[in-house]
Amino acid sequence: MRITRIHHIAVICSDYDRSKKFYTEILGFPIINETYRAQRNSYKLDLKVGENHQIELFSFPNPPERSSNPEACGLRHLAFEVDDIEQTVSYLELKGVEVEDIRIDEITGKKFTFFKDPDNLPLEIYER
Repeated sequence: MRITRIHHIAVICSDYDRSKKFYTEILGFPIINETYRAQRNSYKLDLKVGENHQIELFSFPNPPERSSNPEACGLRHLAFEVDDIEQTVSYLELKGVEVEDIRIDEITGKKFTFFKDPDNLPLEIYER
C-alpha cells in the first residue's frame, strides 16, 4: 500500500448555515460542490483548502455532541498552516472569533495557537 497524501477531512456540524458561513466567509475556503441529500435530510459541502486538500462539511439531523474537549479519543484537532500568525489572529479576532494566546512549539520552535469552529471543534493555526 502506498498512500500519497490526505485527500480530505470530514467535519459534521450541528447548524449547517452557521458552519457554512464560518468555513467559507471567515476562513475563506472556496466551495467546490454543495449537495443536498433529501433522503438523509442533510448537506455535504466540499471546500477547497490550499491547492491540494479538501474539507467535507456534513450536516445531519441531531448529531451527538463531542464527548470531551480536546483530549477525547479520536481526532484531536485540525491544523492549518499560515505565513503570518499574528496577522491571522488579528483577522480572526476582527471577525469575532476567540483565539487563544500564541504559543511556541517546544519541539519545532514555531508559533501556533487554537480557536474553535461553531461546534467547538478545536482548530489550530501553525506558522510556516
